[in-house]
Amino acid sequence: MSGFGKKDRRTFLKGMGAIGALAASYSSALAQEPLTEIFQSPRRGNWDDQFDATGGRVAEVKTRQPILSIATVSYVEQAIYTYRNIVAQGGWPRVNLTTRLKVGSKDPAVRELRRRLIISGDLPRNAGDSDVFDTLLDEAVKRFQLRHGMPADGVIGNVTLAALNVSAPVRLGQLETNLVRLRSMSGFLGDRYVMVNIPAAEIEAVENGRVAQNHKAIVGKVDRQTPILNSQIYEVILNPYWTAPKSIIEKDIIPLMRKDPTYLTRNSIRLFDPQGNEVPPELVDWSTDEALTMNLRFRQDPGKINAMSSTKINFNNPHAVYMHDTPQQSIFGQLLRFESSGCVRVHNVRELTSWLLRDTPGWSRNQIEGVISTGENTEIELTTPVPVYFVYISAWSTGDGVVHFRDDIYARDGVDELQLSTTTL
Repeated sequence: MSGFGKKDRRTFLKGMGAIGALAASYSSALAQEPLTEIFQSPRRGNWDDQFDATGGRVAEVKTRQPILSIATVSYVEQAIYTYRNIVAQGGWPRVNLTTRLKVGSKDPAVRELRRRLIISGDLPRNAGDSDVFDTLLDEAVKRFQLRHGMPADGVIGNVTLAALNVSAPVRLGQLETNLVRLRSMSGFLGDRYVMVNIPAAEIEAVENGRVAQNHKAIVGKVDRQTPILNSQIYEVILNPYWTAPKSIIEKDIIPLMRKDPTYLTRNSIRLFDPQGNEVPPELVDWSTDEALTMNLRFRQDPGKINAMSSTKINFNNPHAVYMHDTPQQSIFGQLLRFESSGCVRVHNVRELTSWLLRDTPGWSRNQIEGVISTGENTEIELTTPVPVYFVYISAWSTGDGVVHFRDDIYARDGVDELQLSTTTL
């Protein structure tokens, strides 16, 4: 400032003061806008001194650690030790909710919910004992929902409440059962592989020990279960024909044809005899099982309404199942995704297809999209087959105290209480 005269210094300081006042005014305005929104909100609840009791943040749930890994085995062993201690100390309380909670709600059951989530590690231990459903408790409920494969909306509906009220001894037993399954799959599975976890209805594409892609899946119904298997993906078919399996012909198509004789034609499904000759649907007596006795093949042409839509992913197996796209994309948003006849429908299948064909020359994402747009049936053999594993893992841990549980949809864990979808819906 040695080069400044008195007048210059005065002018400079006056200017800086004006800038400071303007900045303070702007900062105040910015702070005021969200505060105004909060205080004017009609849904802000009871903002008293017990609201948002102090608590630290809990560990994140998402991870790139593959379920089928040695690390998972170690984490499950640690989780079993933790859950044995929880059981020894009396487990957690039952949550007896009779009304739907939202942020700001006040209910005696909120205290039970707090204790339940503190014991399972979803809510910090210093989160207080208020009977008000505050934002910390809301976040804890969402974390619990994520660990149980549910949409993290903070709403305690029938399925969330049922999961909350599965007892600690039952959860301990579920972890012990799944530890055996995980140990059997903890060896080297390949530098690149695909894992379909049936009870989670989810898919992992794993590369170099990390999850490269996650996909939601639709797996088999209870009466048409997706099988456990190990194989290798050797082929991707773009714009596939769909040939209906005997089970679907018998249980679905024939009953539909009895109600609506135009069903096959409207859905671009054609009939072929064992010699490959096309058979008009009107020549078949649909009031009987003649279509089965004639050994007719039901083949749907490629197209948008094709049951496999754009893509079929093939691997050898004795169950005649495969992975595929679907024209019914909305079903991936369902809470329970057990809707198929045994095959596995893949959400965002083109991402998985691009990953599978990465090392197959001439099949970039743009080339895949180009072929799909033509509607031409195209079979692509993978240069290097990719291992695929269909597994049944309904409980696992990703470390940091994060333990995941899923609905025992096929009743393989041995406890009826774990079949949430059949007891709550």
